[in-house]
Amino acid sequence: MPVFRAAGAPPPLRIPVTRTLIVAGALASRDFQDVHHDPEAARARGTPDIFMNILTTNGLVGRYVTDWAGPGSVLRRLAIRLGAPNYPGDELTLTGTVAAVEGSTARVRIVGRNSLGRHVTGEATVELGSSARRTPPGPSESPRSAPRSRRTP
Repeated sequence: MPVFRAAGAPPPLRIPVTRTLIVAGALASRDFQDVHHDPEAARARGTPDIFMNILTTNGLVGRYVTDWAGPGSVLRRLAIRLGAPNYPGDELTLTGTVAAVEGSTARVRIVGRNSLGRHVTGEATVELGSSARRTPPGPSESPRSAPRSRRTP
C-alpha cells in the first residue's frame, strides 16, 4: 500500500492577490461578471474594488493540496466556503491540517486568510501515488483540469 510522500501538515502558501490574478482567474473560469474585472462597476455595487471569484479560489486551494500531496496525486473531492473577499494588493495565506489518513487517501482541512480575515475554509480528499487512477474518467466524470463545456443543439 502506498505511503504519503508528504509528511505532516502542508506548509503555508502565501499568494499575492494581484489585479492580474483576479482578472485572469475570472477569464480562465469564464466568469465575466463585471465585479471581477471592472473597478468602477465593482464600486457601483458597493465594494471598494474588483474581487476574486470562487472558481479562482477553488483552483488555488486545489493547487495547494496537490502541491503538498506530490506527483501522481489525485484530488478526489474539494468543498470550500467563502468568507472575506480577496481584493487586489492583499495576500492570501493558505494553511492546512491533515484531518484523517486512510491507506493512501487523506482528508485535509484548509483555511485561507487575508488582511480582512478568513477568505476560504474547506476540506479536500486527495489520493496519492500508484493507487491514484491512471485511466481516463468515465462518462459521468470529468478530469479536474478540463473545463466542462456547454453544448447547444
